[in-house]
Amino acid sequence: MFLFHQWPPVDVNVFITTSSSNIRTMKTLLIITAFIFGSPALVFAQTGLQKESIKVWGNCGMCKKKIEKAAKSAGAKTATWSEETNVLKVVYEPAKTSSTAIQQAIAKAGYDTQDFTADNTAYGKLPACCHYDRKGTDSSTTSQH
Repeated sequence: MFLFHQWPPVDVNVFITTSSSNIRTMKTLLIITAFIFGSPALVFAQTGLQKESIKVWGNCGMCKKKIEKAAKSAGAKTATWSEETNVLKVVYEPAKTSSTAIQQAIAKAGYDTQDFTADNTAYGKLPACCHYDRKGTDSSTTSQH
């Protein structure tokens, strides 16, 4: 004969004896969850990162690659140059590099920036498609304006 008080068939002793194990499991899951959801906050909360927009003269997709590569070689964590706006957006750590160092590297690659002018030799080595209208007539080697 079936008795309702026995349904569902659960052994109460299982919960009592494994309660410390369940607590450890729940603590572990809580720690893992906190780590997974807390890690992105730590990454985005890195202090000391500087974001900057820098005017850089150029023309084409090849310019984009060279400008971004030069910026990264000078210590920029990220560098994205827009053909349409001629603006380079960089993120860098001021303790490791500076806007000046990034712009000097870009000028050495042959591209004029808002504060530096590439020398004629570097500009002349650029492919024909990369010959942009120069920002000024002064073409001293990466001189600051």
